[in-house]
Amino acid sequence: MKSLLPKLIALTLAASTALAANAYGEELHVMTSGGFTAAYKLLGPRFAASTGNTLDTTLGPSMGKSPEAIPQRLARGESADVVIMVGYALDDLIKQGKVRADSRVELADSRIGMVVREGAPKPDIGSVDALRQTLLHAKSIAYSDSASGVYIERELFERLGVEDQVKPKAKMVPRIPVASVVANGEYEIGFQQVSELLPVKGATFVGKIPESVQSVTRYAAGIPVEAKHPAEAKALLDYMASPGAQAVVQSTGLDSVPAH
Repeated sequence: MKSLLPKLIALTLAASTALAANAYGEELHVMTSGGFTAAYKLLGPRFAASTGNTLDTTLGPSMGKSPEAIPQRLARGESADVVIMVGYALDDLIKQGKVRADSRVELADSRIGMVVREGAPKPDIGSVDALRQTLLHAKSIAYSDSASGVYIERELFERLGVEDQVKPKAKMVPRIPVASVVANGEYEIGFQQVSELLPVKGATFVGKIPESVQSVTRYAAGIPVEAKHPAEAKALLDYMASPGAQAVVQSTGLDSVPAH
């Protein structure tokens, strides 16, 4: 009996260790870019609580040459189980063989909106002509250095026929949320993806620009080919894209992906 005791203790310890590992789950490394971040910050903890997995999150742009950009991080060998980014930037990584093609999941659509400083009158941007007049009468205009800002600078002003009048008083704001420079009074109105405008205090959301001149950015996610925990990563992607997650996604200013 005494000789069996050490074996029983060893077996009990091994079983306890296995159960503890199971209870704590895996640590998933997630890289996410701006537009979906607010939704991810709400959905991620719910996923972690229900599965026992933990999430180690890195923020970075979907594209570009900065060291923080997701493609640059992957190129220098940083580990990731999930990447969340602008859809066409994810497609580039799939073509390069960095992300599994069969893992791609559509997450949400992001539209451009406008803010004013808290307490300021809310201009009418409900129609194309109203938006045009608002731009013409604004003293100063800020827009982001992301895909939405590039669209505003290169296409929207020209489409509205106000490029010459508006460009001298409009500026692309790098790195920081556009709503923050409107909130502190540096600019009268600001444009960025709605999900990036809403979290900023001191600014009032006016609305989305009209659909006929809108630029929609699709956010998607995938699993890098070098992912250490692909099964758990797939569970996270499935959860974020599920019908049950859509109310949370929409609460952050994003739109659910239309059903095909």
